[in-house]
Amino acid sequence: MTLMNLFGLSEEQRMMRDSVIALCERHLPWDRIRKMDEAREFPHEAYQALAEAGYLGLFYPEALGGMGGSHKDLTVLLETLGYYYTGIAQAVTTTLIYAGMHVVKFGSPALQREIVPKIIAGKIKLALAMSEPGTGSDVAGIKTNAIRDGDDYVLNGNKVWITCAHVADYLVVIAKTDPAAGRHQGMSTLLVDAKAPGVTIRPLSMLGRRTTHANEVFFENVRIPATNLIGGEGQAWRNIMKCLGVERLGLAAISAGHCFKITEYARDYAKERIQFDQPISSFQVIQHKLVNMAIMSETARQSVYRVADLLDGGELAIEETSMAKIICTENNFRCADEGLQILGGAGYSMEYDMQMFFRDSRVGPIGGGSNEIQRNVLAKRMGL
Repeated sequence: MTLMNLFGLSEEQRMMRDSVIALCERHLPWDRIRKMDEAREFPHEAYQALAEAGYLGLFYPEALGGMGGSHKDLTVLLETLGYYYTGIAQAVTTTLIYAGMHVVKFGSPALQREIVPKIIAGKIKLALAMSEPGTGSDVAGIKTNAIRDGDDYVLNGNKVWITCAHVADYLVVIAKTDPAAGRHQGMSTLLVDAKAPGVTIRPLSMLGRRTTHANEVFFENVRIPATNLIGGEGQAWRNIMKCLGVERLGLAAISAGHCFKITEYARDYAKERIQFDQPISSFQVIQHKLVNMAIMSETARQSVYRVADLLDGGELAIEETSMAKIICTENNFRCADEGLQILGGAGYSMEYDMQMFFRDSRVGPIGGGSNEIQRNVLAKRMGL
């Protein structure tokens, strides 16, 4: 029995949730997830099944072949995927949101017509290549450069922590097209063929989210057609800021869903685990841990749906998206930590799923703009 109260979702949204869970159960059963996690294998079958069911086009405009869904529709989809398994949720958001929204929002009409239908159909995958070894959270300090040479740009540099680059057909790359420009200036966005000469992708062995792991990417004199420029030369910083709301919404929704998965898993274990001739769920200390987990799950969920409502109402929701990202990702890790403690030795064992939940939850406060950066944003918005 789920602990999630679905009041407030439309009938269509409830049906979508049920359909997505059933689809994942068919194409990504849990015994396979455990093996895929160990093998660091991308969930291709489930990803393609979601595409064939039309879910990859849910949030994209109807003019580009999508369904024109709302932010709340997107939240339901990503929360549900996060609830089922964060790996498939991250697989979807990497292409659709982190990278794909740059094409949808700022790509030329020709580029949109070429790329977006293929994203929706699951025929191509994208990854966002922004972070660099020497910059991390300091996106404005990137060194990767793309210099115009006739009808092409010539790209050189190094990116790191690039999620799903190893399965990407295209990389959405943030690079300096005017190396002499100051901070926040002279940065542009380019769509780069991941198989182009001069592109090297090196998988990284990560603690969690192993099926959608990070990679290091090297560019050595990679030639990119100027027609693959996204959003105008020198406009990358402004466009990145315009994509942050939906990116942080996605991160928060996945983490909120995962909170409930962890809490239900720990509850079910506690009701079956016998100690001192009774289930450990009868002990008040365990009950309080589970109640605290339920509170964290519900608090996370409320924060993310508040953001969805604000974005659907046309608000920028800058403070609220940062708050939701902090609340959801930190509650996700705290739930996993408490859940692991409830399971005791079993939680620390690779034979149980709690260790995976723990590992997979830890990246939340780090990725997508660390929670320290989110607090900086909030402090600035408070006039501090």
